[in-house]
Formats: sequence, C-alpha cells, structure tokens
Amino acid sequence: FLALQVIRPEPCAVCGSRIRFGKTAIKCCQCQLLVHTKCREHCPSLCTPRPRHHAWPREGVLADFAPSTPPLVPALVVQCVTEVETRGLTETGLYRVPGMEQLVREWKQRLLRAGGVLPTLSSVTDIHVVCGVLKDFLRGLKEPLVTFSLHPAFLRAADIPDDAASDTALRHVVSKLPPANRDTLAFLMLHLLRVSRSPDCKMDVLNLSRVFGPTLVGHSSANPTPLAIMEDTPRQCKVVARLLSLPPSFWRGFVETEQENLVPM
Repeated sequence: FLALQVIRPEPCAVCGSRIRFGKTAIKCCQCQLLVHTKCREHCPSLCTPRPRHHAWPREGVLADFAPSTPPLVPALVVQCVTEVETRGLTETGLYRVPGMEQLVREWKQRLLRAGGVLPTLSSVTDIHVVCGVLKDFLRGLKEPLVTFSLHPAFLRAADIPDDAASDTALRHVVSKLPPANRDTLAFLMLHLLRVSRSPDCKMDVLNLSRVFGPTLVGHSSANPTPLAIMEDTPRQCKVVARLLSLPPSFWRGFVETEQENLVPM
C-alpha cells in the first residue's frame, strides 16, 4: 500500500464511505484499490493487478484529455495554470515572453506521456516554460478551443458593434460549445483576467488577446487559405478581448461546481 492525499473524493472500497478531499488514504500499488487507512485490515488478502493508465494521445480534440467528472478541464491545463498563479503573477510579460523552446517541448511530451497523473511543475525554474507548455498544448489540439463549427459564430458575435448585444450573442455561442471546451474556456478566461489585473505582469486584456487569439480562436478549418489567415488574425484577437470583457460571474458558473476536482494532480 502507498499512502496518499486524496485529490478527488472517492468511495472507500471496503466500507463504501466517501474519502474526503485532503484526507490521507492508502492505495494498493498492484490493483489500485483505494481505502481508508483504518480499513486496511479489512481488505481482501488477494488483489488483481490492473493495467497501468495509458498516456494521452499526442494530439486530439480537447475532450480526449478531459476528466470524466465536471468541470471538464484537462489536468495539464489545471496544473499549468495553478503553477503560473502560484509563482508567476509578478513576472513581467507573462505569456508574451517565450520560454526555452527545447524545455517547452520536453515538458509537454513528459506531461502527455504521463496521462492523468502528472509530475509536478515546481521543478521548472523558468515560469515562462510553463506558460509555453500551456500555449503549445492548446495550439496542438486538432481543433481550436472554440471549435471549427462555431468559429464563424464567435467572429460574428464579436463583430456586433453594440456591446450589450455582442455580450448576449457571445454568451449564447459559448453555451453551445462541447462541455469540455466550454469548461476549459471558462477556466482559462478566469485565469487570464487574474493575469490582466496584475500590475507586475504588464499584460492587459489587449496584450493577452493578441497572444491567445490565434491559439484559442484559430480558423474555421485545419488548412486555412492565406487569405483566411490574413482576414482572421485581427478578428481572433477581437473575440478573445470580447470574451475577457464578460463578467467573471458568467465564467464561474461553468467551473464553480466540484471545485475540488480542479486541484492539480
């Protein structure tokens, strides 16, 4: 048995009672049986080893990386954001200053190979590398966070000149996203709002929208034409800026439930 701190509440395999978040429990290294420490003596004497977890795909849509319980935010995104907010909100040029490319690649691959149980990022000295991992993960998805099918709707909503009407249209389009995309977008918007409010970062909404527009909004197809790329670029930034203008309470509505599931693994 291995002692561990419970990240996500789960039932004890012996007594059936819920093991609460933050409590110490023990897990069998062979069959992954999770029980209260006090229930150890009542465990069955034999166990059936389970196959080890599989790594995430090298690329895929966001849902391929999301957990099975809400909020549906991939552990990699949670871990990167948590690390950035823990020690990066005093760093100038957060998300704008690039991290060392080789380290970004190495850490991204290490996290993808790990699957749902991730190594800690506290050993990454340069916080810009962690930012780079998050951006590279989002860029590497098979389709952008706003999806190919809803891409035109996001652009149209952001183009509405009346702010109130534009906000209403954006809320409607966000609600039509696949659940994993919607929850992850909400989680990222709340994070970027915190970054924009940090005077040390010097990354206001305009700067952040320039950085994240191409990453989160992208294009309406996997192979856009040169003309589409040229036309989409300023509109991508406009979409992110408009999304960041929506009140935090709107975004919190998607991720407030089961907050303990957002604790990084």
